[in-house]
Amino acid sequence: MGRTLAVRLDSDGDVLLTGPAVRALARLGHPVDLLASPSGAAAGRLLPDVAEVLEYPAPWSGFRPPPVDRDATTALVDDLAARGYDLAVVFTSFHQSPLPMALLARLAGIDRVVGTSEDYPGSLLDVRHRRADPPGGGHEVEAAVEVAVAAGAPRPAPEELRLAVRRPLPSLPAAVAALPGPYVVLHPGASVPSRGLTPEHAGALAAGLADAGHAVVLTGGPGERGLTAATLDAARSAPLGVAPPRGAVLDLGGRTDLPGLAAVLDAAACVVVGNTGPAHLAAAVGTPVVSLFSPVVPPERWAPYGVPVVLLGDQGADCRGSRARDCPVPGHPCLSSVSPATVLAAVAELTDGTPAATVTEPEGGRGCAS
Repeated sequence: MGRTLAVRLDSDGDVLLTGPAVRALARLGHPVDLLASPSGAAAGRLLPDVAEVLEYPAPWSGFRPPPVDRDATTALVDDLAARGYDLAVVFTSFHQSPLPMALLARLAGIDRVVGTSEDYPGSLLDVRHRRADPPGGGHEVEAAVEVAVAAGAPRPAPEELRLAVRRPLPSLPAAVAALPGPYVVLHPGASVPSRGLTPEHAGALAAGLADAGHAVVLTGGPGERGLTAATLDAARSAPLGVAPPRGAVLDLGGRTDLPGLAAVLDAAACVVVGNTGPAHLAAAVGTPVVSLFSPVVPPERWAPYGVPVVLLGDQGADCRGSRARDCPVPGHPCLSSVSPATVLAAVAELTDGTPAATVTEPEGGRGCAS
């Protein structure tokens, strides 16, 4: 029986966006394994139709790529060869090359290798896919599905393009389950600093939501405990104040793994988050997103996909399209210009069930998508 290797050597959010393409490959009838980076493996284990997740710290990918490790690379090639894959599909975002991984797949003896490449691939690719117009090939979900189709997978129906996770999810943390009524998640951090919120700004947003009566759950990864703690401090000292009978603000930073975070997002009424992995995790569990989107990358490629979304942030800011990892503009104005009142209105729009309509506000911009 054949076996397929899907490759996505990026972070959790990128892996989640590849989920519909992996499901399409699984419809070929062969088990699909996923080769992921250490930072994306947890998301890979959440994807439906993934048989096994393999890990490799690729030196050509990631926010802080590791040095070349000859032993690890040789071990990967040997492992892939021993597993006997007959198809490898290398998924990359619009600015990446599949060719380093294609070379390793060839060394492992994989007969058929598929990827998207603008560069001449020589004998490394059997199918050299090209992204369609508009430049970049549209949203990353759709671009990944096109690669799977080029590899021979049946084209999914539009309703099959939604993100998804394995269920059942873990139980909610006791402190979250004890909250009275629906809550809003505020996730201030991001794996790339230019795409996250400052604690002062996030604290003001939390205070505004709490003052309006929303219970607010602050979330963050293991390395973001300091950020969520500073956000809570800023919320408590904000001019609006957080006091009974206003909503509670609960700091959950660093206290969940990725499946646990998925459960928290799944039970939320709405998620307020930058353009980072938890935005896509929220979409994968079907929760509406207020996306504070830093325009260092284009939202038409990276906005939360398949759920109601209100997109906030100045999409015409000087950092637009720069892919900057640290904000190049003092004060991070593309996001810090978004007021608590604007976020509160966006949350109300999504939680009240009001149909989203496209709106453009170039200064501190605002728009909706689904």
